[in-house]
Amino acid sequence: MLENKTALSEVQQKKTEMLQEGKKVITFSLKQKYFDAILAGRKVQEFREIRPSTIKRLVQLDKDGYDIEDENGNAIPIKYDAIHFITGARNAKHRDSALVEIESSFVEYIADKEGNIIEWQADDGAYWQVSQVVYNLGRILAKTIYPKDKVTY
Repeated sequence: MLENKTALSEVQQKKTEMLQEGKKVITFSLKQKYFDAILAGRKVQEFREIRPSTIKRLVQLDKDGYDIEDENGNAIPIKYDAIHFITGARNAKHRDSALVEIESSFVEYIADKEGNIIEWQADDGAYWQVSQVVYNLGRILAKTIYPKDKVTY
């Protein structure tokens, strides 16, 4: 286990280097058990639902705000190079974190038993197809792990 300040500096330093190189990093918060599974190599994909509140961060949009589609009519996710995973509550002082490479990503539509894409109606009356971005995870680029007696939730 690395010293706290060194480990934190390592994650932040690596993220800063990537951003300076023109690479894109997205930050996600997740539960400790999923974080631990990623570090152990048991969780190799991350899923994020596309909603009105997240669409601008997850999917490529045209100038009118509609998702850009590939040749098969599927939305195209924004190309990120890495995910910065953070555990615990936002106001916690000691939060485990890791910077994980993204090998690839795609949008997956959720269908019912008959194969029809499920839709729901947003508060503004617009209909949304239920979908999520699937991120295929690669190497752990950096990590910060705090002793469990220091972690606050």
